[in-house]
Amino acid sequence: MNLANRITLARIFLVPIIMFFLLIRIDLGSVSFYDFSITYNQMVAALIFIIAASTDGIDGYIARKNKIVTNLGKLLDPLADKLLVAAVLISLVEMDKLNALIAIVIISREFAVTGLRQIALLEGSVMAASKWGKWKTAVQITMIIALLINNFPFAFIDFPFDVIVSWAAAVITVYSGIDYFVKNKHLIPVE
Repeated sequence: MNLANRITLARIFLVPIIMFFLLIRIDLGSVSFYDFSITYNQMVAALIFIIAASTDGIDGYIARKNKIVTNLGKLLDPLADKLLVAAVLISLVEMDKLNALIAIVIISREFAVTGLRQIALLEGSVMAASKWGKWKTAVQITMIIALLINNFPFAFIDFPFDVIVSWAAAVITVYSGIDYFVKNKHLIPVE
């Protein structure tokens, strides 16, 4: 197994660790100042999430640079991304930090586009990530981090950045999904 695929697998293995720290019922303590508070659990989960999310670009870069792109990597990379985002979104809903509608919209779009990608693979083509897909990913990661760190530092000025970026992520997610389907409508069988 090559280095790029090992990095992708590491991202998958980090998913249950992140969920453990988010959903653990044991209080490991917290940091508080003024009206802001964050648990150590959330800080650890946020740090691991940031590390996992940053490996997304690294594995692809290594695979392309070293010409070690494999079918396994093509399968695992998007799967790792979807698992990471979906698991954290579901955890955030459980923690009452994210509106369930936003999580459902994002996860549903991921399933739909993944299905379209599978159809493309069966047809012998690969759907490359679009610029809107890349924006979607960036905004989703920003949203997740903002929610994990309790809207820091915007909480100090009472600015709802986490709420705004959550709804922005939902809108961009829907738009990027529509964009994928419109640009790849030739792949959808019409019988």
